[in-house]
Amino acid sequence: MTIFNEIKLAKELIKFPSVTPNDVGVMSFLEKKLKKLGFKTKIIEFKEKNFKPVKNLYAKIGNKNPNFCYAGHLDVVPPGNLNHWTVNPFKPSIKKGHLIGRGANDMKSSIAAFVSAASIFLNKKKDFNGSISLLITGDEEGDAINGTKKVVDYLKRRKEKINFCLVGEPTNPNKLGEMIKIGRRGSLTGKLIINGIQGHVAYPQRANNPSTTIVKILNELKNIKFDKGTKDFQPTNLEVTKININNNADNVIPGLAEATFNIRFNNKHSSNSIKKRLNKIFKKLSKKNKSKFKIEYRVSGEAFLTKPNSTTFMIQKIIKEITKIKPKFSTTGGTSDARFIKQISPCLEFGLVGKTMHKVDEAVSLKDLKNLNKIYLNILLKYFK
Repeated sequence: MTIFNEIKLAKELIKFPSVTPNDVGVMSFLEKKLKKLGFKTKIIEFKEKNFKPVKNLYAKIGNKNPNFCYAGHLDVVPPGNLNHWTVNPFKPSIKKGHLIGRGANDMKSSIAAFVSAASIFLNKKKDFNGSISLLITGDEEGDAINGTKKVVDYLKRRKEKINFCLVGEPTNPNKLGEMIKIGRRGSLTGKLIINGIQGHVAYPQRANNPSTTIVKILNELKNIKFDKGTKDFQPTNLEVTKININNNADNVIPGLAEATFNIRFNNKHSSNSIKKRLNKIFKKLSKKNKSKFKIEYRVSGEAFLTKPNSTTFMIQKIIKEITKIKPKFSTTGGTSDARFIKQISPCLEFGLVGKTMHKVDEAVSLKDLKNLNKIYLNILLKYFK
């Protein structure tokens, strides 16, 4: 029976420069590894106008319930300035007990740890009562249009049942074992355009300065007290991320002003309830300043919370046994693909320490990688006992 070593497999995966949404063969490489273990696999490519096609993988071994699924992504963010790296980001190196390379932390090493754990489990339990599956995307770091969201729709159409899903994102702030994610805040981005009337700065009465209006609107947005947070979630926050007047002349009142903002909201709100609240502000202040506004919204995901169940507590106990740290349940951080998977299955997130993700010299501790492999193996053994 084939058994994969987690460190060797992680190094092999890191060698692929799979910057979103470029696959460069990494999905087929992983598919071949899983086929060796007996998994039935399908690479699913999704396309959509104005977005590059993305390859995804769904693999499964076993035909019975319960179906325990591991979800992750093989795409990575760009390495940035190569001169700032001490190694080639796509030629993984081991230094001082750490594996260095783009994706070492987020999240190729986690995938390697689970595949290795699955290979050991299948060697120990050839006839286990259930199924193990992997849902792997190449579109988590990008627009997330042709990735997990569409795989979930695909699984729904096929009436594929997933009983529990473990998302292997790097959830721990500083030490392996600190944190399990059981939910995430929602994310809403707004692009606001204010149309005024262009004119000469010496004759403001002949113009209508949109920058004045947009500053007033942004000030009001920043002063909104959405909530004080909940037992499970931190408070909702709004941050202005871009302001663009696009005016190169000092003596011209611009005719257009734009601003972009992002809101991370908890489960006291929905994206629709926030939109309604903001639209009232836009209408009120644009009317007061005799300007016209246009707003474009993009919702990356709604806030969600998975109430801990027996599997959640079992995983928490295993993590504590191996790391000697009892992980706390958390909803902090950005969005993840769990926001899509929660539509079809209860899920949680647990992976490596995220201190170096997206950074130069992204790295994972070899000790942590070995312990994560043990954690994932023990989860499978306990789940299918």
